[in-house]
Amino acid sequence: MLRRIALRDFVIVTELDVELSGGFSVLTGETGAGKSILIDALQLALGARGDAGVVREGAPRTEITAEFDRPDALVAWLEEAGFDTGPELLLRRTIDAQGKSRAWINGSAATVAQLKAVSEHLVDIHGQHAWQSLTRPESVRGLLDAYAGADLAPLARAWTAWRAAAQALDEARTSQDALLRERERLAWQIGEVDKLSPGPDEWAELDAEHRRLSHAQALIDAVQGALQAVSESDGSADALTARAIDGLEAVADYDSTLTNVIEVLRGAQAQLEDAAHSLNAYLRHGELDPERLQELDERLSSWMSLARRYRRPPEELPALWAQWKDELARLDAAADLDGLERAAAQARKAYDQAARELTKARKDAAPRLAQAVTQAMQQLGMAGGRFEVALVPHDAPQAHGLESVEFLVAGHAGSTPRPLAKVASGGELSRIALAIAVTTSQLGEAGTLIFDEIDSGVGGAVADTVGRLMKQLGRDRQVLAVTHLPQVAACADHHWVVSKLTEAGQTSSRLQAVAGEARVAEVARMLGGQQLSGTSFAHAQEMLATAATPVAAGDAPRSRRRG
Repeated sequence: MLRRIALRDFVIVTELDVELSGGFSVLTGETGAGKSILIDALQLALGARGDAGVVREGAPRTEITAEFDRPDALVAWLEEAGFDTGPELLLRRTIDAQGKSRAWINGSAATVAQLKAVSEHLVDIHGQHAWQSLTRPESVRGLLDAYAGADLAPLARAWTAWRAAAQALDEARTSQDALLRERERLAWQIGEVDKLSPGPDEWAELDAEHRRLSHAQALIDAVQGALQAVSESDGSADALTARAIDGLEAVADYDSTLTNVIEVLRGAQAQLEDAAHSLNAYLRHGELDPERLQELDERLSSWMSLARRYRRPPEELPALWAQWKDELARLDAAADLDGLERAAAQARKAYDQAARELTKARKDAAPRLAQAVTQAMQQLGMAGGRFEVALVPHDAPQAHGLESVEFLVAGHAGSTPRPLAKVASGGELSRIALAIAVTTSQLGEAGTLIFDEIDSGVGGAVADTVGRLMKQLGRDRQVLAVTHLPQVAACADHHWVVSKLTEAGQTSSRLQAVAGEARVAEVARMLGGQQLSGTSFAHAQEMLATAATPVAAGDAPRSRRRG
């Protein structure tokens, strides 16, 4: 339920802070006073698109805050998104004079998309042009699917998979020659590289070994010279180091500071011995190998030849070889018409199954929806009228299923139902839209229902019924209605009046709760305009007293919550 909404510098509202209650609340006011401003602001807090035009003239930014009771269904989503999961849900949105928007959920930064995701659990808004959606096939279909509680995800997945499989099959059928030519090219290239069979790290290893063998004699000569200098000649480093150690040891007893120097020399002698050992080992295994050098020359030549042919560095040949193999495998799969046909047939079978299940759900729900709307129509000035939901099979499968949905209506008893848009007048469309809104209002989980002048085009006894229907809805959920009908306003549990005033050359809008005599005066104004009279006051008092009387059984169709 919506507990509070606060606005600052929004359109012509300087500052507004409203605390709302449960039940049925109405917003009324003179034409142009800004009755829908509160609804417009709430929609922005719920993620609707906004721009700099909503910022009050001269203000740096507009700020909207909406506080709701947190639905249990949102706990997991809030936890996963990293938001606080306390008992209240606080939504905040700002838009500055440059049109830049920022949003928060429970004090943490959020995206507009996250606000929209949250809004589906909080508010269901029926606008004053709701009847227009009844002429759009996708909206009509969506109403029936929602009433049926249909899960559309399996059909969407099956449709996507089937179209992808069918497209792959069509492409394979129309490009077989090109596929075969490409396959032959890849197969020949792979066959050429297969002869070399290059290893992933082989080029670097071959190159290093080739450099070593091609300079083997120079390496041996250098190692032998180093070995002579280190240990094998009379004046070698090892011999000179030993001589230095002997000389110092002979006099070390006279000065202990020479001990550290002796230890350093002994360490150097040990390192010279290790170096001599390593040089001897190198000479034992280092030898000229002309046959191996020839092998390396030939293999490196093959690498270079293929690299030049395919205009790649030699070290990239193994990756290119693997890439060609992957491409060939894909081409083989694409050329497998039998396999593609089986895959397409299997995907079509899965789509048909999902579509049939959706069709069954629609067939089950269509008469129930028709009966419920027909019942509501009887109370909205269309006695004897009938509402039907027709399923029209498609010639070919569609993304939304095997059929389209059409609403048919008979405006009075004895007439044949025909497509709604062709037989209904503007007033009838508004009443039918209201009947559908009342019938389907219990479908969603939103705790707040908003009717923004959806009662436009009705009056008289029908307006009385509209008010009682909304009051009845308010027993289960919070209902907020923007209305110009005194009959609807009289039925409300809570009444707010929107007014416009001008101070110091600036126009602003304000919202005030009314009760008692102030409420009687507002209902009287709605009845008779600005010229209030004793008669209009008396009529207003009578309407409010009548509206406060409990509805007798059968006076209005009861909505039921769908679980």
